[in-house]
Amino acid sequence: MLAALALPCAAATIPGVQHAPVPDGMRSNQFTVRVNGIPVDVAHAAASYDYVSFSMTKPAQVEITAAEPGFWRAGVDVEPWRLGIRPERDGQTIRFTLAGPAKLSISRPWDFLNHAKMLFLFATAPPAPAPNGTHVHVYAAGVYHESLTPKSGETLYLAPGAYFFGSLNLWNVQDVKVLGQGTIVYDGPQDPDNDQGWMQKPDWHCIGSMNAHNVKVDGVTCIVRSRTWSIQMKDSTGFVYDDLRVIGGNPGNANQDGMDWLGGGDTIVRNAFLRSSDDVFAMQGNWDGYSEADMLRPGKDVANILIENSELSTSISNVVRAGWPQKIYNSHNFTMRNSDVLHAGIGACGQDFGVLGIWGANGASGEHSGFTFENIFLDNWYSLVQMEQEKPALHDFTFRNIWALDQPPLVASHLIGNVSAVTFDNVKLGQHRVTGNAELPLESWNGARQAAQYPAPQGPFASFASNPPIFGPHETIRFEAQKWPHGQYTWLFGDGTMARGRKVKHQFQDALGTELDGANGAGRFRVLLHVQDAQGHEDWAAQGLVVVAQWHAATHNLPAQLPGLAWSLFPGTWTELPDLRTQQAVFRGIAPNLTADSHGFTHYAVSWDGYIEIPADGGYTFHLLSRDGARLVIDDMEVARTGPPFAQVCGSRGNAMRYARGSIGLHAGRHRLHVEGLHSVSPGTPLLQWEGPGLERSEVPSAAFSHDASTVIAH
Repeated sequence: MLAALALPCAAATIPGVQHAPVPDGMRSNQFTVRVNGIPVDVAHAAASYDYVSFSMTKPAQVEITAAEPGFWRAGVDVEPWRLGIRPERDGQTIRFTLAGPAKLSISRPWDFLNHAKMLFLFATAPPAPAPNGTHVHVYAAGVYHESLTPKSGETLYLAPGAYFFGSLNLWNVQDVKVLGQGTIVYDGPQDPDNDQGWMQKPDWHCIGSMNAHNVKVDGVTCIVRSRTWSIQMKDSTGFVYDDLRVIGGNPGNANQDGMDWLGGGDTIVRNAFLRSSDDVFAMQGNWDGYSEADMLRPGKDVANILIENSELSTSISNVVRAGWPQKIYNSHNFTMRNSDVLHAGIGACGQDFGVLGIWGANGASGEHSGFTFENIFLDNWYSLVQMEQEKPALHDFTFRNIWALDQPPLVASHLIGNVSAVTFDNVKLGQHRVTGNAELPLESWNGARQAAQYPAPQGPFASFASNPPIFGPHETIRFEAQKWPHGQYTWLFGDGTMARGRKVKHQFQDALGTELDGANGAGRFRVLLHVQDAQGHEDWAAQGLVVVAQWHAATHNLPAQLPGLAWSLFPGTWTELPDLRTQQAVFRGIAPNLTADSHGFTHYAVSWDGYIEIPADGGYTFHLLSRDGARLVIDDMEVARTGPPFAQVCGSRGNAMRYARGSIGLHAGRHRLHVEGLHSVSPGTPLLQWEGPGLERSEVPSAAFSHDASTVIAH
């Protein structure tokens, strides 16, 4: 997929590609981008985010060079993952080919929170020419320090390269069109430390509407730099957003939703890209402040919203949210389909974040029903659903064809209160189809215990096997998909190549992995299988396969072994996991797994040492989850380290669950194991999972741990 570009002076043309200039004050020097060998302007958006935009009619070669030395050394993550893009890396530069229009997020693996350096690439079809008519206003490429305030019946055409530093205000209007591929840059006067973004007034959002109807916004880019709700619609209906791009970022990393409905609805959002610093989509009946009277004032219904063919990203909060404590309103008929969740927010605000969050607590009242999520791809995500309602009810929620392509859920989903008829129809974690609450995982409380339903599959089922179970670069692997009547099979091998057919052969040319992060002589490739039948029904399966170029031998001639691991306790008030080699342990002991006696300390770090028994030769992936920080070392090689602590909000205590993983080639037998974990503000200890040949992802059992019988425990 491909799109439109940005170059300095007049609009420029590359064979098959067109792009417009970026204003001098917006050009970024963090990245240099070339398309088909021609330089293209990179624009600074908000926070530490940059973007490029261009239109195209033929495949394009994209070359991105980072200014920061060693920027890509830890790997490259190009999303959506379902596209199977894996760039070539040459020092500071990465290269890949786009076959057609696409909206991409490009960053380093697992680095997508509010301080991440991210590059968004928008490659679209060329815009339609400006329409003619007496009520048409055409804005040529250039810089405009003003807001747009169309009247009823007017059409605004923003040519590529037209930049408006202001807002699009749609106040008490109808039958308005805003077309073209122009950009609105909003940087308002909001308090950076408090939420004032909810206010409904002109020049307070990138796009704001009040009592507006029958509005089309096509091709517009919204850049939001202040702490305000990006697109807000109050009592408005009949909106169509097509080819919308929204990038928001602010120092507070909050209160910067992508799109909000305060009453109204009847909205279609298609072919969009939204990056927010709060809920990507949020529905409320009203919002007039945070006082008790404001919260208890009944709001109007929100209904009939369709999101489709879009890419969605946030650093915090939910992808979709409805409801709030004390709020009184109803919502019905929300559909999100054929879309990618690139990054879902991590942490909690009263409840954990999810793809869908409904927080109807503390006297909230409303009936919310008819929500459908269908054909949704999950890249980086936190949990699937967090639904709570006291009165009267939540009912008729369907999650159909939800494909988690690689990362596991980090926290459990929850159904709480008067919740019924929640259907999980073909929710898949990798290749595994979820058939019960424990597999999601899902916890149900307070009347919602029988809410979840898991119907039998109706369409094609994608699943595959590979042989041999262990392999290195340039070795032939045979892939075989489960047979489905009249099935069409497409393979994406995670190395930038693809194949078709139920049975195929493939060779991986290196051991760096899909994200070029194979640092221990082994790399994990994200292999995707797409199956489609004659009626167009489809399914996906995903499996990480580890290519091993360097093997680690088991440790032999060990002294007598005993079960469990030796732990050491280091008291201290660190905010991040310290270098424990420089610290002095004050207590030691033996535990069956990753647990330890805190001896009454509330702030401390722990290290665990011993051995892990590897059941068979193979490429293994280890998944590490921790809230305050953790590190995994095997055979003196650092395999995984979680990111720095990320605080939860809205009074939720502790830090969000952080995730990291790494792959390594291990021969069967015992291998030296060292794990570190920080306990600063969050409960719990690190969670260590493994997967390998014949071993599905699961928690490493205590039986796999051992330590030398001669280990001396000093107190």
